Amino acid sequence: MAADLLHSPLPKSATDLFGDPIEDSHPLWLNPSKFSDQEFDPESYISDLRTFVPFDTLRSELRSHLGSLKHELVELINRDYSDFVSLSTKLVDVDAAVVRMRAPLLEIKEKILSFRGSVEVSLMALQSRLKQRAQANEAREVLELLLDTFHVVSKVEKLIKELPSVPADWSSGSLNSAEKGHLSNGLSFQHIENGMNLRETQSMLLERIASEMNRLKFYIAHSQNMPFIENMEKRIHNASLLLDTSLGHCFVDGLENRDANAVYNCLRAYAAIDNMNSPEEIFRSTVVAPFVQIVIPHGSSRVVGVLSTDELEQDYERIKQYIRDDCKFLLDISFTENSGLHVFSFLANSILKEVLSAIQTGKPGAFSPGRPTQFLQNYKSSLDFLAHLEGYCPTRPAVIKLRAEAVYVEFMKQWNTGVYFSLRFQEIAGALDSELMITSLVPSQNTSNQQKNVQRLLLRQSISLMDCLRLCWADDVLVLSCSDKFLRLFLQLISRYSSWLSAGLNARRAKSTSTNTGSEWAISASPDDFLYIIHDLKCLVEEVCGDYLEHVLELLKMCPAEVLDLVKQSILHGGNSLRVLHPLVINLIVDTLVEKSVEDLRQLKGITATYRMTNKPLPVRHSPYVSGVLRPLKAFLDGERAATYLTSDLREQLLHGAANEITHRYYELAAELINMARKTESSLQKIRLGAQRRAGASSDVADHNVSDTDKICMQLFLDIQEYGRNLASLGIDATSIPTYRSLWQCTAPPDKQNTISF
Repeated sequence: MAADLLHSPLPKSATDLFGDPIEDSHPLWLNPSKFSDQEFDPESYISDLRTFVPFDTLRSELRSHLGSLKHELVELINRDYSDFVSLSTKLVDVDAAVVRMRAPLLEIKEKILSFRGSVEVSLMALQSRLKQRAQANEAREVLELLLDTFHVVSKVEKLIKELPSVPADWSSGSLNSAEKGHLSNGLSFQHIENGMNLRETQSMLLERIASEMNRLKFYIAHSQNMPFIENMEKRIHNASLLLDTSLGHCFVDGLENRDANAVYNCLRAYAAIDNMNSPEEIFRSTVVAPFVQIVIPHGSSRVVGVLSTDELEQDYERIKQYIRDDCKFLLDISFTENSGLHVFSFLANSILKEVLSAIQTGKPGAFSPGRPTQFLQNYKSSLDFLAHLEGYCPTRPAVIKLRAEAVYVEFMKQWNTGVYFSLRFQEIAGALDSELMITSLVPSQNTSNQQKNVQRLLLRQSISLMDCLRLCWADDVLVLSCSDKFLRLFLQLISRYSSWLSAGLNARRAKSTSTNTGSEWAISASPDDFLYIIHDLKCLVEEVCGDYLEHVLELLKMCPAEVLDLVKQSILHGGNSLRVLHPLVINLIVDTLVEKSVEDLRQLKGITATYRMTNKPLPVRHSPYVSGVLRPLKAFLDGERAATYLTSDLREQLLHGAANEITHRYYELAAELINMARKTESSLQKIRLGAQRRAGASSDVADHNVSDTDKICMQLFLDIQEYGRNLASLGIDATSIPTYRSLWQCTAPPDKQNTISF
């Protein structure tokens, strides 16, 4: 076998460039190094390759790789042949060596198993003992807990029994010598000799009992469902009731006598037993309710038949005074720093709760938004009252806690500002809408209105808009919590006014004869009436974007900067929506004046009848109608209203706009007239030539007389010269109007085409 391997042909060298293909080369998809991986799986490897390599090719490559491996094996054997041959000679008496090694190994295995068994037995015993120890500890803890519970219950009962030995009505703060010494409960009266009264001593004892009760609650919570504890429940319940009763009597006595130390100790006792409701309710019923009953009679004490208003401002002032006199004493104690008494909320659950109940029973109409003015007064007075209560809070967290109280939230829910805004919306929007429904523009004659900026407005509709806009942010209307709604109402009022004005302008421009509700005023309005609108629009824009904007921003100055920026943009947007209407009104005035001028311009059609088929000579003066073309514009500009309400810029804008439009219409009519005249003359000329041919006359006989078209053009030329002089009298250079230059070239004789002169 070795000889065969020795005589096997060696693999070709990689440098054999002209021989057979190199057998060691492999395609890229075949990686022989993966065959030596421990996790190599031939089946999965072949299945993966078969997805893109044909089976025959794969088999051929694997056989080729097998051949190369055999060549490598032969090469290795030939290289280390001596070692390979001597390998078998070294393997002598292997079985005997194995038998010799097996005996000690078995012996070690038996010892290990034996030792392992003993360790497991010891471990189980140790775990059993540990378990018993844990159970014993648990039982001891339970027993200690039960004993501590029993001792605490006994101690509480003993302390409670000694409470009657300290009379609650001791107020002199002195004891006789026989009573001085030591109480049976171990509480020394040494501190009494230093000036401490017996009420304070009783409160200290109650605080001590309360701390023991708190400890008792802890024990009960950790020993539930135990028969021993269940048998003591009656004793615990009785002790708790006696403590609550005694603590309540001591707390009331301390409030009545303004004993700060006694009240402080009682509150600490209540806090220790986690009972905040009792002192709040006691303070409400004994201190707050009597003076609130006096201020706002309610319930059975309310006198039937006595006329009472629902206004709350004076009631709140009296309640504030009572709070300063009767409640500040306890409030200062409850807000003592680092006292742990911050858990009480006497402001909300005692004072505000009683006030809310009194208003709901004695003055339920105070919360009704049906009378908006009174509702707003009561609402603002209530907010001021809440701010007064918050003033007693020493810190911001205390204010936040007060506002989160259920009574505080319930009190705020009583004020239905949404309904109030709806009523104000109907009132304000309805007032503007009723004014806009008037069928004519009505100048205001009311001089009693003392608002400086409103007096500048001329029309009732504009004054009504400004009044409504001011009402949105008036002190006797605005609710700051609804400021977003009032801002929206402001924009709606501006939009309503703009829509009313736009609808009227569109109806006037369309010359609608049908009844369009809200637009009748525009159909019947004269150009002078539209001057009122121009003036009012200017004043409204200046007011809204000026003082009105500053007033609103001042009211909302507490809002964030980004909110104020949005409010400012909204108001400026409303002012701009009015500003864009200004040129529309001017254009409508221009259109109206142009229509009146066109009525006179239409008389130029009579020029054709004057010179057609007549022997009149060439005209030498302008037509009479020319003087009336610019008369409506001049009369409008010379009028009293234009002089009063038109600024110089608006006057120039209106004048040039009207002049350009009138000249354009003049050019259209003149060009049409000349075109028609020339067509008519051409037709007549053809008829005359035909008649001459039939009569045998020479066809080349020309008529050297002036034609009717020339006469018409000459008349129009004289007319536009006069029209240019009239424009100059108004301050307009006719040559600056493009359509006038076109009109001149259309009518001027050939020798005057390039020179415009009047």
